[in-house]
Amino acid sequence: MNIEIVSCVPYNDQKPGTSGLRKSVKQFQKQDYLQTFVQAIFNTLPEREGSTLILGGDGRYFNREAIQVILRMAAANGIGKILVGKGGILSTPAASHLIRKHQALGGIILSASHNPGGPDGDFGIKFNISNGGPAPESFTEAIYANSKTIEEYRITSIKPVPVDKVGLYELYNMQIEVIDSVTDYMQLMEELFDFDKISQLLRSEDFSMRFDAMHAVTGPYAHAILEERLGAPQGTVMHGTPLANFGGGHPDPNQAHAKELMALLYSPKNIAFGAASDGDGDRNMILGNHFFVTPSDSLAVLAANAHLVPGYKDGIAGIARSMPTSQAPDRVAAKLGLACFETPTGWKFFGNLLDAGRITLCGEESFGTSSNHIREKDGLWAVLFWLNLLAVKQDSVANIVRQHWAEYGRNYYSRHDYEAIPTASANTLMEHLRQQFDKLPGQMLHGKMVKAADDFMYVDPVDGSTSAQQGIRILFTDDSRLIFRLSGTGTQGATLRVYLEQYEPDVQKHDQDPQVALTDLINIANDLAKITEFTGREAADVIT
Repeated sequence: MNIEIVSCVPYNDQKPGTSGLRKSVKQFQKQDYLQTFVQAIFNTLPEREGSTLILGGDGRYFNREAIQVILRMAAANGIGKILVGKGGILSTPAASHLIRKHQALGGIILSASHNPGGPDGDFGIKFNISNGGPAPESFTEAIYANSKTIEEYRITSIKPVPVDKVGLYELYNMQIEVIDSVTDYMQLMEELFDFDKISQLLRSEDFSMRFDAMHAVTGPYAHAILEERLGAPQGTVMHGTPLANFGGGHPDPNQAHAKELMALLYSPKNIAFGAASDGDGDRNMILGNHFFVTPSDSLAVLAANAHLVPGYKDGIAGIARSMPTSQAPDRVAAKLGLACFETPTGWKFFGNLLDAGRITLCGEESFGTSSNHIREKDGLWAVLFWLNLLAVKQDSVANIVRQHWAEYGRNYYSRHDYEAIPTASANTLMEHLRQQFDKLPGQMLHGKMVKAADDFMYVDPVDGSTSAQQGIRILFTDDSRLIFRLSGTGTQGATLRVYLEQYEPDVQKHDQDPQVALTDLINIANDLAKITEFTGREAADVIT
C-alpha cells in the first residue's frame, strides 16, 4: 500500500478553543482543511509510532467522512492501533474511559458538542491526551503553531473501512478494531452505581421518567442502559436514534432547546424525573416534576449525598467548579471539611486536580458534571447518579433539592446568553468593563455594595501554570456575583455570557422565580456593561 505525501497550503484559522477546533461543516469541507489540522495533531504527538489511539464522534454530519480520512492518515503516520466506535459513534465520556482503559496515547473526538448539525451546521475535532482529558493549552498551542506552517500531509489510498460492523481490520501495519460503543461504558457505570436499586425504581409502577437523547450520541447508551439493562419501560428514551442533523433540533440540554421534555415534566402526566444530554453526551439537564435543577445545585446535591452511592461511599477528596458556576458546591465543601477549587471554564482545568487526587467531583454551570472515573464531563453518569439518589432516598427531586437549600441556603442563579455578537463589539464591551475596575469597589448599585472587580486569573495548584483573563467578576459585599465572559464554543461571532448569582439563607424566601430574585443584578449588569448599546440586543437570546 502506498503512502501519499500531499502538498497543501496552511490555513490561519485553526486555533483550537476550550473544546478543540469548531467550525462550520462548509469550512471543514474546504480542500485539505481537515487533513491539515489532523496532520498538525500527528506532527505534535510525541512517540506516535506504534501507539494506540481512540477514534469516534457524535454522529453529526461529516462524521463518517472525517473518520475515513483520519484512519487513512493514521496508518500513514505510523499509528499502531486505533479503536473506533461502531458506526463512528462514541460519546465523549466513553472515549475518555477507553483512552484510560487501554492506556492509549490519546483520542481524536469528532464533535461540536451542543452546536447544531447538518450540512449547514457545525463540526468539530479535538484531541484528548493519555489521561483521557482534553489536551492542555500547551499542546493545543503547539498544534495551532504547526497548522500555520504545514506544507504537506501523509495519507494512504485505500477503500473505506467498514465501521458499521464490529471486527478487526489491518491497514499498512496498523490494526483497526471496531468496537461496540456502549459495552465498556456500561461496565464502568455498573461499578459506580447500585444498578439493582435503580432497576427496582425504574420498574416501579409509582415512578416514571423520560430521557431526551436529542437525536444525538447518548441514544444508544440510554437505550442499552436504561431500557435494556435496568428495565425502564420502552419509550423512556426519547429521540434515541442519532441523526446527522439531530432531527433538525439543537442538541443543547437546557430549557430553551429541550422544549418537548420540559413540556412533559411540567404537564399533568406526573412524570417524576426528566433528563437530557447533548450532542456528544457530556452534558446533562436534570428535571423533577414541575422542577428544574440548576447544574450548580446538581453538583452541590451530588457532593452532599455522594456517600449514598457505592462508587463514592468512602467519601470524596474534594470538589472543583468552574469560576462562573455558583458557589453552592463551596458551601457543601465547607460544611464537610473538603477542599474546594475554583477553576477557569474548560474541563481540562479539572484534569490536574483529578490526576493529583485533590478532588473527586467537579462541574460547571454549562450543564456539565462528572467525577474521577474519567477526565471529561459525563451526562449519563449524572443521570444515573440522580437515579441512584432517588432510589435510596425514596423522595422526589424537588424535595431533595429543597431540603438541601434548607440546610445550606439557596444560591439563586441564572445565565443570560447573547449569541452571535460581532466579535469587535463583544471585545469593546469587555474592555469597557475592565476600565471600571478601579472605581467600582465601594460603589452602591441598586442597593448592593461592590466589594471588588477583577479579571479572574487562575494559578494551577498542581503545576503552577497561570491562565489570565478568564472572565470579569463583579463581587458584592452580600456574596452576590456578576460574571461576564465571552464563550469559546460558538462558530459565528462571539457569545456574551452574563452569570448572575445571589445567596439567600432564609428558607422562607426560597420559592421566588430566579429572574425576579435576580432583578437587581440584572439591572446592574445592563447598567455597567451597556449591553444594549454595545450589542444592539434588548434581551438575551437564551436564559438558563
